[in-house]
Parts: sequence; structure tokens; C-alpha cells
Amino acid sequence: MATWHYDEFRQVGKDFGLPEEVEQYDPSHAQFRDAEAEARAILDRLDLAPGDHLIDFGCGTGILALLAAERGIRVTAVDVSRAMLAKLRSRIEERSMDNIETLHAGFLTADLPPSSADAIVSSLSFHHLPDFWKGIALRRLHALLEPGGRFFLHDVVLAEERPLETIQDFIDRMETLGGDFLRDDAETHFREEFSTYDWILEGLLSRAGFRIDWRDEPDPVMRSYLLRRVA
Repeated sequence: MATWHYDEFRQVGKDFGLPEEVEQYDPSHAQFRDAEAEARAILDRLDLAPGDHLIDFGCGTGILALLAAERGIRVTAVDVSRAMLAKLRSRIEERSMDNIETLHAGFLTADLPPSSADAIVSSLSFHHLPDFWKGIALRRLHALLEPGGRFFLHDVVLAEERPLETIQDFIDRMETLGGDFLRDDAETHFREEFSTYDWILEGLLSRAGFRIDWRDEPDPVMRSYLLRRVA
């Protein structure tokens, strides 16, 4: 990797390289989202068959990866945090699963065979990349998918209209749900991480060779996309 390339292993915002932050991740997110229900909905929409290969980028503590493996799907769980992967591996061992592999890497560094995946998921992790590097990452993800393969992307994405007010409303809601902890978490995200406009992200997706088959706005600051490799 060239010395001027973006270092995706450098933690931005919350430092999920720290085991104590990893232990807080699931309980803190449970205050404002049902991660298991979200993961099941993603897997239902991807409609993968047993034996299909799914790559989960930014797998975190592995909720989606484990649910996918329970369905007989082969999973490669990718994360830049060794602490997150250690948490996932402990859960894999508890369940005696043999169809999940873990990989310490990210969007820009994962060394996986081209056209080897039936589907890719990125949920609440793509915002760790600045927009230029999002474009580079999308071309790499495109190359990992088999022709016609599907990509589910869920992340913090904003409309161009009233973005500052939309962000403040979200921060206020987080404070109502979880007090200072969730407010600080939300403020850190928008201050230090790399959310983007929907029109920028959708342009990058199109240029990388993806077609939007489905789009949803579950929250004013969130977008979900089911994409297909078409080029």
C-alpha cells in the first residue's frame, strides 16, 4: 500500500480497537435500534441460499454474520478492529460454527478473490471512509461480486435540504433516548466521521457499476440500498 493511501485501520470517532468500547457497542446501540431485526431484514432481502458466499464488511461484533451462518450461508466477516473480531470469534466458538471466516482488513485492504461473493453487506461502516476513498472502495467491492451479485448498503446518508437541522434533530433524539452517552456518540460521528449526501453516494454507486434495485429512508439521516452488479 502506498504511503499516501488512506489508513483505514486508524480509528475515527469511537476507538473500537479498545476492548471496553467493543463491550459497550451492542448495549449502547440497543438503546436506539434493534440490530438483530435489522440483520434479519437485510438477509431476507438478499435472499441467499445455503452455501452462498456473503462478505460482511465492518462486521463489528458479528450479529449479521452469525445469523447468516445459521442459515447455512458461508460468511467472510471483515473488520479493521482486532477487538471486534476477537469478540466475534468467541461467539463463533461458543456456537461451534465452521462456516464463518474472519479477516482483519477493510474496504481498501481486503485481499479476496475476484468474483467470489454472491453478496456483500456494509451496515453502518462505510462512513469511516472519505468520499474519494468511498469511490475506490466501491470499485473494489464491485470486483469481489460475481456478475449479478447483490450489495446491501446501510449507512448515515443525508439529503441536501436542511442537513444541519436534520443532524441536530438526530442528536437531540439520541440524547432523549440515551442521555449524554448517545448525544456525545452522535456528535462525535458528525464531527469526525465521513457521512455524505445521497446524491454524491448514489453517483459513486452508479459510476462503480451498481444499479439501485431498492432504496429506503428508515430515518432522515439514514439510507438503505439494495444494489446489483450490472457492469
